[in-house]
Amino acid sequence: MSRLAIVRLGVDVPYEQAWALQRLAHRRRVSGELGDLCLVMEHAPVYTAGKRTRGPERPSDGTPVIDVDRGGKVTWHGPGQLVVYPIVGVSDVTAYVRLLEDVLVHTCADMGVVAGRVPGSGGAWARGDAALGLPDRRLGAIGIRVRNGVSMHGFALNCANDLSWYTRIMSATDTGVTSLSAETGRRITAEEVMPYAEKRLGEALGAQLYDLYEEDLHP
Repeated sequence: MSRLAIVRLGVDVPYEQAWALQRLAHRRRVSGELGDLCLVMEHAPVYTAGKRTRGPERPSDGTPVIDVDRGGKVTWHGPGQLVVYPIVGVSDVTAYVRLLEDVLVHTCADMGVVAGRVPGSGGAWARGDAALGLPDRRLGAIGIRVRNGVSMHGFALNCANDLSWYTRIMSATDTGVTSLSAETGRRITAEEVMPYAEKRLGEALGAQLYDLYEEDLHP
């Protein structure tokens, strides 16, 4: 069985700090200095824009946005949202995205929320009911980059975050967003969800989990 190192960075992690650490870990994983690993955290509030973001989808009030090299569009990260960045070897990008979607769906199920895929849209969704006028609602989003056979970025799962942050970005307000807490009516924190998401990721990758510290990523 392969191994997957889990690096927990804590809460209120500045996006730029985590992105720099991703790039460092990616370089060392590509060179063979490190094995597969995964950065896990809650970010300080931030909007990021992937390669598919169009101008009108950015916040209309001038809120700063960090442009990044992942796929996908503009999104929000912040307190109450679990963010997971696997830095792992990938041979089939489509299959890898499906794997991450499965991780999200199974993690939601662990927390008592039924989630699934929506055709044409990535991530994990609470399905709506047209008869009740209830739209599909995104629980978890995926945005990745694979370079030199190794992934960067990953997925985010809404746990107990303030959903009003999404009202500033068109791509979110058009599709609808929700959280595990909103769907269950009880507060489900990112800290509570973290071990389930890590376990599901390890299972999906066929890997045994072990802990690694941030300082171990530096040469």
